Amino acid sequence: FRWTGAALACAVMGFPLMVRAIRLSIESVDARLAAAAATLGAPPLWSYATVTLPLALPGVLAGSVLCFAKALGEFGATITFVSSIPGETRTLPAAIYAATQTPGGDASAMRLTLVAIAVSVAALALSEWLARRVRRAVGGAA
Repeated sequence: FRWTGAALACAVMGFPLMVRAIRLSIESVDARLAAAAATLGAPPLWSYATVTLPLALPGVLAGSVLCFAKALGEFGATITFVSSIPGETRTLPAAIYAATQTPGGDASAMRLTLVAIAVSVAALALSEWLARRVRRAVGGAA
């Protein structure tokens, strides 16, 4: 019943979304580009790091954002495996739930919900900014 358990529960629930997005992104990269790098003498690991991974970076970012969004809203796994101990393992969704279950806790639940919305909007804005930056770096349209 520690914060590391809560982080692990959130990660376990979010990782499948991230892995799927990353896998699809890597699979969509043209294998002929890595083969061309190999014909120019690049070792496989160098070819992967300098050709495949930069082209798959938008998918890696998308997967990371999906994982973060799932982890931010994760309630079931956290409550099931690490409970909701105030100051120790209470996550934002668990705190909102606890506030709604407390008489007169509606204002507190509303404030916590606004915090969750603010964090989500900030994460979305950061994701869009990073995606534009990656597209420019890779050579796509902004």
